[in-house]
Amino acid sequence: MAGGLKAGFVRLMQYLQDPQHVARFQRLCGVCGTEPRDILCNGVPSTRHGDVQNGEGDATRRRTAGVESDREKRNNSVANGAAGENVNRQARDKDGVEAQESAVKPLRRNSLTGDVGQEFKIDNKFLYYLFTLGTELGNELFYISFFPFFMWNVDAYVSRRLVVVWVWVMYLGQCTKDVIRWPRPASPPVVKVEMFYNSEYSMPSTHAMSGTAIPLSLFLLTYGRWEYPLLLGLSLAISWCVLVCLSRIYMGMHSILDIIAGFLYSLLILVVFSPALDIIDTFNRSHPYAPLIIISLHVGLGLFSFTLDTWSTSRGDTAQILGSGAGIALASHINYHLGLLPDPPASMFPLQPPSFTLSLIGLCLLRFLLGVIILLATRAIMKALTIPLVCWLFGIPSGDVRKARQHMEVELPYRYIVYGTVGLNAHFLVPFLFARVGLL
Repeated sequence: MAGGLKAGFVRLMQYLQDPQHVARFQRLCGVCGTEPRDILCNGVPSTRHGDVQNGEGDATRRRTAGVESDREKRNNSVANGAAGENVNRQARDKDGVEAQESAVKPLRRNSLTGDVGQEFKIDNKFLYYLFTLGTELGNELFYISFFPFFMWNVDAYVSRRLVVVWVWVMYLGQCTKDVIRWPRPASPPVVKVEMFYNSEYSMPSTHAMSGTAIPLSLFLLTYGRWEYPLLLGLSLAISWCVLVCLSRIYMGMHSILDIIAGFLYSLLILVVFSPALDIIDTFNRSHPYAPLIIISLHVGLGLFSFTLDTWSTSRGDTAQILGSGAGIALASHINYHLGLLPDPPASMFPLQPPSFTLSLIGLCLLRFLLGVIILLATRAIMKALTIPLVCWLFGIPSGDVRKARQHMEVELPYRYIVYGTVGLNAHFLVPFLFARVGLL
């Protein structure tokens, strides 16, 4: 009995991991390759449509030619053969031109190998842009922009806790990938619409994890604290989650099993860590030894993750996430002691969303624009200083930055220091400057 259940479970896992399901979903959404083997796209032949039609025309001409003379048959045969070949050539040329015009390449090249990927065809532009948006909602760059915007314009309390959830979910997801070490879905049959993360492992999908944990945590942290309809908040959280998860299958980056595992894994992490959010946030803000422990903990986690596997793009992502989380945690400690970005008293709950006026929208955009300029300047300056300094300290040539960053001694300090400073400035320096000039 137990053996049968185990065998059935293994077959189910293999079925959900089959890349053919990913390829079918892509074709259903209008994605197909440009190679001759990629015959069907959205259920319609993608090349050489004219051959069938010309074959039918030739058969009709052959039946008509049966009543003609032998000489006329030979002449018509030559003429029809030439005409048929000309039509076939024109049809093939037309299909080739159409395929060339509609063929696109992945938006970003592989961050490890520099591979730009193969061309593919998009028959449904709406789904292409929709799922491109969905996959960006799970990228680190989006969260590094989203958290500061939410912090500067909406609710610093919620933003701090979201960052804690994001750090733990992404860290555990990346480490789990490096332990399981399953490859991405095979291509062919899958079309690689995205190449940037193709060198990373596949199981579980960290996009699915963050795309589940962040909107769900955002809903749980804001409902009751802010006044808005329950159905609206729940619908937005579910839509965000579904869009991110489906986008990873559309992009050819994950199997169905990867997505399901990422979804369930993030729920498990939320169940375990959500009760500790208040304890963690209070400790980060008020404990006298919090700065030392924050720095030591995040560096230690980074060193541990770098021992799990050889260098890959996930190493840099992990250090970037840990650095950002450490910087924001340190900033919350500073803000608490300076009285910057204080939490509203309990008597004000539930908070009322402000009326959306042109002046409010303009103020939010101004804060975001100025804040992003400061953060980009911080990143550029720290990057220019950190990489040569770290290479010099460890005796690593700095001429080829991509190659130098494949050394743990360079990548870990670079990402940690640069994005730790970015996180610190996002939560402390930018609000501090806003308060000084009257923008807060």
